Amino acid sequence: MKITVVGAGYVGLVTGVVFADLGNEVICVDIDAHKVDAINKGRTPIYEPGLDELLQRNLEEERLRATTDLAGAGRESEVIFITVGTPPRENGEPDLQYVDEVARAIGEALNGYKIIVNKSTVPVGTGDRVRQIIEQHRKEPHEFDVVSNPEFLREGSAVHDTLYPDRIVIGTDNPRAARKIVELYAPLERPMLITNLPTAEIIKYASNAFLALKISYINAIADLCERVGADVVQVAKAMGYDPRIGAHFLQAGLGFGGSCFPKDVKAFAHSVQRYGLDPSLYETVLAINEARPRQFVQRIAERLNGLRDKTVGLLGLAFKPNTDDIREARSIEIMRHLLQEGAQVRAYDPVAMPNMQAIYPHITYCKSAYEVAEGADALVLVTEWNEFKQLNFERIKHLMRQPNLFDGRNLYDPQRLRKLGFYYYGIGRAEPPSSQNGL
Repeated sequence: MKITVVGAGYVGLVTGVVFADLGNEVICVDIDAHKVDAINKGRTPIYEPGLDELLQRNLEEERLRATTDLAGAGRESEVIFITVGTPPRENGEPDLQYVDEVARAIGEALNGYKIIVNKSTVPVGTGDRVRQIIEQHRKEPHEFDVVSNPEFLREGSAVHDTLYPDRIVIGTDNPRAARKIVELYAPLERPMLITNLPTAEIIKYASNAFLALKISYINAIADLCERVGADVVQVAKAMGYDPRIGAHFLQAGLGFGGSCFPKDVKAFAHSVQRYGLDPSLYETVLAINEARPRQFVQRIAERLNGLRDKTVGLLGLAFKPNTDDIREARSIEIMRHLLQEGAQVRAYDPVAMPNMQAIYPHITYCKSAYEVAEGADALVLVTEWNEFKQLNFERIKHLMRQPNLFDGRNLYDPQRLRKLGFYYYGIGRAEPPSSQNGL
């Protein structure tokens, strides 16, 4: 099948490369000529495990290429995927200008029956909007169908999630279009759900809002645990055994970040309000999440009797492991609060430091976790990269000025760290009575 994928970001590039690897002819389109050139030379413009090898193989076998020419690519293809960004406006409403521009270009170049598949995360009603724009701009009355095919990729495992999705949602009002998209995905042999357009458009937002709700919920429980001397890790473990609840997304911590959850919950709240419904549930999810970094820094300040001229080391900057993405990362807010309180900040991340340097160029970036610990009054785990799981804490203790460890992801064993002589703070993990007033 001949496919065009418009937008060569995380979703678009991974989607295009995987479809090419399944034997299709794929053209990736992007307005960024430098990105297009990099892709054609086998260099991925994003950090995603496993993507480099897939890209290079499909370039060599001439099943994939990239271009800035949307009109030309669209004329060659049977199916056109829209995977452009939908960034939030100030009020949380998704900005659909890039989706609109792509729809307009598709309409102007329409030269026969096409299936336009919206894979961008968009509010309900966008499929009809795309259809209207194409109808307004097509020069000849060629037929086309619009399909909603939301993505459920996780950065850091996007290739795996594309090859082995939990479900494939296909939203369309035309069985002809549905059959074509089913045929495209058939080699994956995964569950498929065929719905109408608005149902498919709601599924993505409803899914992400629910996962965000679980995260904010367990973080609210964590606050209660700290007040009463309970351990949220054990609370979440017991809850997760209940199959009606499940263990996923019940890890208390610094809250959610990244390019999806914050944006999608805001967008869903806006959609709910637009249709005259109460958005307060989603607004509360966001409010709890937004408070996490500030609360965390307050605990550090309390332990150190203020942060002015104190040195704080951050382990991890990306919003999650296995990505260099810092969009809405908890590290950004933690760093902002630390700097506002007068702290000296040192940081290390395996891949995300170049991106963070564009925002905070004046802090000290280190080459390892051990360099971060040198002379630090507090060490803070922000992102649970694998290399942080087995650190030599005896060595770290000797490097630090004060052995204070703040575990923002509950990665470490509190008893072990305390036996080594650390003051340990974990989210929602009660301190023993002997540790509550310091060492």
